Amino acid sequence: MEGKEEDVRTVMGVKRSPNMCASVGIQGIAWAFGGMIFALVYCTAGISGGHINPAVTFGLFLARKLSLTRALYYIVMQCLGAICGAGVVKGFQPKQYQALGGGANTVAPGYTKGSGLGAEIIGTFVLVYTVFSATDAKRNARDSHVPILAPLPIGFAVFLVHLATIPITGTGINPARSLGAAIIYNKDHSWDDHWVFWVGPFIGAALAALYHVIVIRAIPFKSRS
Repeated sequence: MEGKEEDVRTVMGVKRSPNMCASVGIQGIAWAFGGMIFALVYCTAGISGGHINPAVTFGLFLARKLSLTRALYYIVMQCLGAICGAGVVKGFQPKQYQALGGGANTVAPGYTKGSGLGAEIIGTFVLVYTVFSATDAKRNARDSHVPILAPLPIGFAVFLVHLATIPITGTGINPARSLGAAIIYNKDHSWDDHWVFWVGPFIGAALAALYHVIVIRAIPFKSRS
């Protein structure tokens, strides 16, 4: 919940500034999201695996890394956490929250819904594939440092995806984050494109799982002599 609260507040801070130079800008938003994901994954990896994101959970479920019951439970808790986080922001800054759009994700003017969907698919694919690569069991056997460093590439992937897709969709790649902001802000435009921020991430996660299981796992690894 705390991570999503800080991320929404960062977005609102940029929107409130008269220009990008007077705020942290897109780079600051990207660092806020990437850094917070790094911290949250690091802190929760030993408890729940550090999913945080329904798309990540969905991808791991498709790869048979967790059960359907656990996946559904995680997704419900992720959504509740996002709703609570957005609610906390609105509670602290009610006027600014409404005036600045509440950090809700929408497809930016000048882009089609298809473009937004594509951005969400590609961005989520990068994130979920990074998760697979950073937590791969066979890779852990060869590189003992990988489990410790796993949150770092995951957070950095989130940072890079935000840099690329903020101008298009505000960067969803996390359906729970998009849902929480949409429910608490609850204006028409926050729901107009909302399907993009569920369909896109779930397709991207499915493609990442498919690529990991069918392509990468099919490549034989040479043992070290």
